[in-house]
Amino acid sequence: MLEGLFGLKAHGTSVRTEVVAGITTFLTMAYIIFVNPQILSTTGMDHSAVFVATCLAAALGSAIMGFYANWPIAMAPGMGLNAFFAFGVVGAMGFTWQQALGAVFISGCIFLILTVTGVRRWLVAGIPHSMRSAVAAGIGMFLGIIALKSAGIVVASEATFVTLGHMTAPAPLLAMVGFFLIAALDALKVKGAILIGILAITVVAMVTGISPFGGIMAPPPSIAPTFLQLDIVGAFSAGILHVVLTFVLVEVFDATGTLIGVAKRAGLLTEGPGHANPQLGKALLSDSTAIVAGSLLGTSSTTAYVESASGVLAGGRTGLTAVTVAAMFLLALFFAPLAGSVPAFATAPALLYVACLMMRELVDVNWDDITDAAPAALTALMMPFTYSIANGLAFGFISYAVIKAATGRAREVHLATWLVAGLFLIRFAFFAE
Repeated sequence: MLEGLFGLKAHGTSVRTEVVAGITTFLTMAYIIFVNPQILSTTGMDHSAVFVATCLAAALGSAIMGFYANWPIAMAPGMGLNAFFAFGVVGAMGFTWQQALGAVFISGCIFLILTVTGVRRWLVAGIPHSMRSAVAAGIGMFLGIIALKSAGIVVASEATFVTLGHMTAPAPLLAMVGFFLIAALDALKVKGAILIGILAITVVAMVTGISPFGGIMAPPPSIAPTFLQLDIVGAFSAGILHVVLTFVLVEVFDATGTLIGVAKRAGLLTEGPGHANPQLGKALLSDSTAIVAGSLLGTSSTTAYVESASGVLAGGRTGLTAVTVAAMFLLALFFAPLAGSVPAFATAPALLYVACLMMRELVDVNWDDITDAAPAALTALMMPFTYSIANGLAFGFISYAVIKAATGRAREVHLATWLVAGLFLIRFAFFAE
């Protein structure tokens, strides 16, 4: 049966190899079941319900990718957009989390339309490589400042806006120990380094009495507090227009880049602008559908995970790898008490380490051309310093178009870039916060 579903022999793999690859992928991305509820619960969302929504969204997205596209790529709520959802859209802009979920749903529908019509590939092809790299690095910097703040390593200061916190306090101290542990384990190629780091700091916090122990396993809690709680009508208000645009753009860059990158590693794509493979269209459609499903369940945008590359390295070549990941996320539903016991300073090291990994994208910016480098730098800088991914994208795209035009190189700017820059200009002109 599995042979018929996934074509294992044709891909030169076996059930055992695919299952091992799936478990490997799950271990490298399982940290999201602790981090995502921690982040989204800051908006007032029920922590336990978000935990269930996270597991179900990841399971559903990965299963669709496995069964429909037959690709070894796992999905789960994405890092970066979950932080923008919680700290940007709800925290800074003042929208309710229900409206934010509505914005995710709308962006998912738009993303689905862009995928079906082929506009998604046109957008990806039209956005400069330096800008795509800067967006990823900027989101990393945004995650970094959130991590440092939640751990108490960086605190507010009237004189300098931010300053160093009390590093001898338990939370900052344990957070830095967790970061060092994760970095060391990852450098030593230990599978699940981030997950181990989170759990290790949680155990230390419980043993020392800093955090209470809430248990390990129990029947899955109710998803009712977040299920179908999105406010689509409220999300259609004018002020949330740029939020939807931001969700769509990051989903386009992040998910598409991850899908193509991991698929190339697995030998599933041929080189060239067309990325010739009949399954690519199905894979793109799978991740678009998962975003809509995730918003209905009660979580931020679901996306393809770059950690899927670890499963590919372990031999994963078919959708059975992704289906195995889906099964693991369903099993994770029974660990809700453990997820609820994880303190913020235990997930902060994970956020900080993911931030470090994302900032590697800066090396791909064309620093020799100032018309590429300046907008890229501005994109990355504005995200943490305005506490908004949307503002970073806006300043980046507008400055790219303006600087290219001012230097007589307007023809180098793709229509897609002009379109995005124009939409952000309209937002600043008519829908300023």
